[in-house]
Amino acid sequence: MRVATIASLGASALLGVGALFVAKVWLPNASAGATKAAAADVQSAALTPVVAASGAVPFGQKLEAKNLTIIRMPAAAVPEGAYTSINQVIGLDGGAPVTLTALVNREPILATKVSGGGAKPSVAATISPGMRAYTIKVNDVAGGGGHVLPGDRVDVVLVQEISDKSAVEGASGAKVYVSSLVLQNVRVMGMDLIADPASTEKFPPKTATLEVAVLDAGKLAAAAEAGTLSLSLRRSGATEIAEIPTMTLEQMMRSDRWAGIGPAGAPPRRVAVRRPPSGRPPAAVTATATRGLVVTQGDKRSTVTVPSERFGS
Repeated sequence: MRVATIASLGASALLGVGALFVAKVWLPNASAGATKAAAADVQSAALTPVVAASGAVPFGQKLEAKNLTIIRMPAAAVPEGAYTSINQVIGLDGGAPVTLTALVNREPILATKVSGGGAKPSVAATISPGMRAYTIKVNDVAGGGGHVLPGDRVDVVLVQEISDKSAVEGASGAKVYVSSLVLQNVRVMGMDLIADPASTEKFPPKTATLEVAVLDAGKLAAAAEAGTLSLSLRRSGATEIAEIPTMTLEQMMRSDRWAGIGPAGAPPRRVAVRRPPSGRPPAAVTATATRGLVVTQGDKRSTVTVPSERFGS
């Protein structure tokens, strides 16, 4: 009888210890796990689904469901033009779109990065609203030597020969060429048939397609008939617009602006040398170390002072 009582008391003690262990250890962990799961569900419900690339997608590829995945982002972080379901992307009227730029893994799909439904990866799909694509003829030099690629920004320079030389100040009997800046900060949409902004191919281009306004397309058409167009590559991110006047080669060589002397836009100063009366021997004009002009007429000499910054022009 005594042995049975002792065994019963021992069993009760073990059950009590087990219940205490469960109450102290297992129940709090289970409660914490349930709390974390509930918090995760609440947080997931607060996030917005966004369609993204499921891997690297090259330029010009037609998008399929296997190329897309759903990621979740805070509503405030969702970029403008994002899609919320895969069917919104591949179910466009006309068929699935193609990429207009290369995509990396988990990069959100935006309306600006894909074409319309069933479109081809052409330049027409990348033209900004209100703009036009205009193509000009270039060569290995006028096209930037292969360094100008789609996506770069350039200035367009025109060089032409002036037929009416009398209308050009300082023109002599030689040919007169005039340089002018037709357009500035223009986006290059394609070089020859390559429109991929990620292209690194080096090639001597024959044509360059530029994104311009309607009126600027007319300027390029007229300028191409008037002379030779060439591209001047701009630094990445540069947006400044320079005020460069149309100038002849002679004016460029004499201009303070190009020599880095004097204020920008200051007209070149001239030195007038009086001509001798008819019948006298022609004056011999020589430059001296005094930065002046010595005018010799027979046995008479006189010195004409020349501004030092214009000396030798």
